[in-house]
Amino acid sequence: MAAEQGTNQSVERAAAVLRALAEGRPERRVSDVAAGAGLGASTASRLLATLEQLDLVERDPVSGLYRLSLGTVSLAAVALNADPVHRASRVVLQALAARTGLGANVGIRRGGELMFLANFEGARTPRAYTQAGHTAPLHATAMGKCLLSRMTGAERRDLLGPDLEAPTEHTITSHDRLDSVVDEVRRTGYATEAEERALGRASVAAPVRDAADQVVAAVSLWGPASLLAEENEGAGRSGDLTRQVIEAADAVSQALGAH
Repeated sequence: MAAEQGTNQSVERAAAVLRALAEGRPERRVSDVAAGAGLGASTASRLLATLEQLDLVERDPVSGLYRLSLGTVSLAAVALNADPVHRASRVVLQALAARTGLGANVGIRRGGELMFLANFEGARTPRAYTQAGHTAPLHATAMGKCLLSRMTGAERRDLLGPDLEAPTEHTITSHDRLDSVVDEVRRTGYATEAEERALGRASVAAPVRDAADQVVAAVSLWGPASLLAEENEGAGRSGDLTRQVIEAADAVSQALGAH
């Protein structure tokens, strides 16, 4: 039993090291990895050496800094390609980004956070801040509001906790206000976000449903707040960008078996 516990602890520590390398700067010192993983420097150093031998981590020969190796790509690719939402949305999102010139995303809920599964950039999209695997607050994103739309107010409070973090001054920080916004999402079939996650950016999203009519994902368009406001003025289902996002979400839903 002790051996099993030791093995499990080793796996947990190795996973913590990999997660520490996946956050923040792409290259990190041993001390930074140790701090991020909650480990001692010597333990982190030993784990990094083992992970390097397994081709999951590599060390820059000049700087001595560690980073995730390309050996992790095949693992991530298998996981993404096995995900039905990712498979169903790729072609739809590529076409949406090309057609609008904006960024097209698909995301799912993982616990109390939004996780991005894919991001395609359009010609008018600024440098992307999000990539597959990145997370964001549910209440501060249009996709997150869609994913919260099938929950009751009590369920949302249990999931998100009493305090809603505020990445910007425009972020919703009141559960009562969030309740009203989610009610509107249910009524209209789409959600918007204007500079709630990052200043200067805005997005519009629509929920994706599966064969059981459950909201399992969301699709969004994002770009400069001024551009989205100008091109989607008046919003509503008559707004061109809103219409295209809803149609894209419907296409993904149909691919997942929704009626």
